[in-house]
Amino acid sequence: MLLLLAAAALLAAAAMAGYRWGHVQGLQALREDTNHRLDLFATTAQGRISRLEHSAATIQLHPAVLALYRGPARQRPPERVAAANDLLHRLNAHQGSTAVFVADERGMVLASSNLGQPDDSQLGQDLSYRPYYMEALSGRVGRHFAVGTAADAPGYFFSHPIRDGDRVVGVAVTKVSLADIGQAFPLLGTPALILDRNDVVILSSRPQWLYTTMQPLTVEARVDLELTGMYGNRRLGRFPLPLPLAWQPDTQTLDQVLQPEADNLSRDGAGLLVQGRTLDGMDWRLLLFSDLAGVRARARGTGAMAALCAAVVMLVLLAVLQRRRAARQRLRDQQALQRLNAELEDTVARRTRALTDANRELRREMAERVQAEATLRAAQDELVQAAKLAVVGQLSTGITHELAQPLGAIRTLAGNAREFMRRGDLDGAHGNLAIVDTLVERMGGIIHPFKAFARKSPVEPAAVPVAAALRSALFLLDQRVRAERVEVRLQLADAGTGSPVAWCNRNRLEQVLINLIGNAIDAMHGAPRRQLLVEARTLDGERVCIRVADSGGGLPPSVLAGLFTPFFTTKPPGSGLGLGLVISRGIAQDYGGDLAAANRPEGGAVFTLWLPAAPNPLLP
Repeated sequence: MLLLLAAAALLAAAAMAGYRWGHVQGLQALREDTNHRLDLFATTAQGRISRLEHSAATIQLHPAVLALYRGPARQRPPERVAAANDLLHRLNAHQGSTAVFVADERGMVLASSNLGQPDDSQLGQDLSYRPYYMEALSGRVGRHFAVGTAADAPGYFFSHPIRDGDRVVGVAVTKVSLADIGQAFPLLGTPALILDRNDVVILSSRPQWLYTTMQPLTVEARVDLELTGMYGNRRLGRFPLPLPLAWQPDTQTLDQVLQPEADNLSRDGAGLLVQGRTLDGMDWRLLLFSDLAGVRARARGTGAMAALCAAVVMLVLLAVLQRRRAARQRLRDQQALQRLNAELEDTVARRTRALTDANRELRREMAERVQAEATLRAAQDELVQAAKLAVVGQLSTGITHELAQPLGAIRTLAGNAREFMRRGDLDGAHGNLAIVDTLVERMGGIIHPFKAFARKSPVEPAAVPVAAALRSALFLLDQRVRAERVEVRLQLADAGTGSPVAWCNRNRLEQVLINLIGNAIDAMHGAPRRQLLVEARTLDGERVCIRVADSGGGLPPSVLAGLFTPFFTTKPPGSGLGLGLVISRGIAQDYGGDLAAANRPEGGAVFTLWLPAAPNPLLP
């Protein structure tokens, strides 16, 4: 028990150490991957925005722009304004910025690149309250984020003073769209955002984070932001996650682990790794939120692997100890094994001889069984042929009756022909012989089905039209049907599908049908209503179902239970051997079918025969 407790404690310690090591390694790998993505995204964002940093400085080099500031302010010729608008429009289209415009010393926009767009035109706007305008008016280069006053769209503004000599006469502004940066957030694969100098979220992969603050704003700061219109008319809310920003002062980076409380960013409460970068040359900060669920899963896997390794080590040590113990036991048992070796060899020799004899006997029994199966199959074929001949014998009376009348007519016609020939009346003799020929053909039509039914036939299956086999069976039983005055009703085809075609041997199918129809005729002997119903249809294109129903007295439960037992019969002695139904079921099962019996609700019995449908059915 103590050994088990010690092993469990060792496994737990190994799992804990592996978990901690895996967590540290996974966190380090996640940091490296996130830092790489941060660097790539920061470089991309800086490149998209800074590429137009010097565009505003070049505007004052165009004479069309400087011409706006020369002459009286209230008497600017319209053609100068139109020329400046056209210049700014072409410049804006060429460099791919959102807007380019110039303002005078009072902050009024004199010309704009988007003059023909009333929803986004800056012409006539007062920019004197904008920080980027004031910085440029004071002679410095302005860089600033703000929400546009016309289109209410956020952008990054570059401003530059316009000088006429040594005097600042106006301000040139280039607005860069931030849409490309916002569309690149999904490439990071994790939630991300960008903060401005006020710690306000100005870009984010999650719309609900936009224009929220990381830190509470003082009343003075809120008033100042409303006066400058930096965020338009939006009310700034608090960021949903309690995230204290602990930026490294030397590198201006952020790396901390956060447990989410207000937003479901982490799976299974694993926490978040928050990393940030300050964009070079800008007052923006990029934050990336990485889920630690993968780190936890890796740590669990490492812990499980450490526990498994510890278990393997313990098992190896246990195996070594067990092997040493077994070696000592082998040394103690060596002499005993030597004594028993001779006895074991004798036992093996005796059992080998016995096994050889048993193998020889088994082969002999297998050969006898194969021979018995061949004999049984031959006997079954002979039994089937005997049953067929028995049916032919039962029908011999009808055959005699059918042949007696044509034979008598042939005898009379032959005598008449001789008499006509003696008299020299060849036409009369020719007419009698023609009648004799017709009668002989009729007798052949009677005898041919019996010959085909009585001969042995191969058991290979073939496509057999059920209607043709049933017509042959009813032809052979025609005398009994007429003698018993049985009404025969046939339903041999489903609507629109034609006659069913079974996959079996036609001769054997006819034998089964003769047995079933003959039994039905016997069952209706003496019944007030004698109706024989034969139905045939195809089920699901795979099986053919043939039902033979009579209107007799039905089958008692005792008879129904032993109906397919060999030599079981309800007929008087000498009328049958009780093998017809057994042979019929065996024939059906040889071809993958079956035969069943039941009582009809309206009275009488019904026998149902199932056979496989032919792969390529023949037309009836």
